Amino acid sequence: MLNMDPITLRTALAQLEQATHDYVEWHSNLLREIVCGLPLDLSDLAEGAHFHCLFGRWYYERAPAELWGQPAFAAIGTEHERLHRIAARLLREVAADEPIVRGDFEELLAGCARLRLELDSLRREIECALRNRDALTGAYGRVEMLSELRQWHELARRHVQPCCIVFMDLDHFKDINDQYGHQVGDEVLAAAVRYLTQHLRPYDKVFRYGGDEFLIALPGTDLAIGQTVIKRVRDSLERRSLIGGPGGNALQVTASFGIALLDPEVSVEDSIERADQALMLAKAAGRNRAISWDPAVTTGTRLRRLEIQDIAG
Repeated sequence: MLNMDPITLRTALAQLEQATHDYVEWHSNLLREIVCGLPLDLSDLAEGAHFHCLFGRWYYERAPAELWGQPAFAAIGTEHERLHRIAARLLREVAADEPIVRGDFEELLAGCARLRLELDSLRREIECALRNRDALTGAYGRVEMLSELRQWHELARRHVQPCCIVFMDLDHFKDINDQYGHQVGDEVLAAAVRYLTQHLRPYDKVFRYGGDEFLIALPGTDLAIGQTVIKRVRDSLERRSLIGGPGGNALQVTASFGIALLDPEVSVEDSIERADQALMLAKAAGRNRAISWDPAVTTGTRLRRLEIQDIAG
């Protein structure tokens, strides 16, 4: 699945649509040259022509780097280069006033069909990724969260790799909305997701659970490493401003985190509940904290909160 923010996804989709249009124009002109005898475009006979056509310039120079790891994108490059080789062979036959080899022409048509299929596949992947994102923040949607977590849960159950899940809640977010308005609050939420994306690995995922609460999945991470990662994220967030507030004033935002292992011995829902309990404990302890769920603790979250409040006096 594409792990790109919505702005990059929309840019990639617009570029892909333009590149597809450029390819269709090239293909149409090529057929006119071969079949109708229009003047040849000599640039198609040059060495490395697939790098220099409009489609090739998008593919090799402007396409977002995040696309390069996608199988459909790699297949597009292979088919595009192959098409240019076939086209050059056909154009040399035309230039030499030789009969068109039927096998070459059929190979051209088959290659064009394969390229269109890969282009359509990549477009569907980008459109699907856009549908799965929260429109406001760019985080993944809650609908996809459970299915993703169940896949990682199965990997943990089979001892392939562990996974940590983390609840994050922005501290005193209601105060930001009340003081600056909901537009600024929305900007803070979007900035928080961008911050997380920048400070986590490409395959970690941030889901919007609701309001100002997010669930972070750290696949391939055990509890100890998860604690280290989230402590680094929390400490860095505390020292920076997410956005410029009204009048250019910087807004300092902190967050509370509840960490739990995606335990292969219990259901995904139970693990989510554990992370939520750890988050509630972090908030009750004064916020701006990262606390892990402790299996040795059997008292309820509410009781623990009251105990902390009593200790704090």
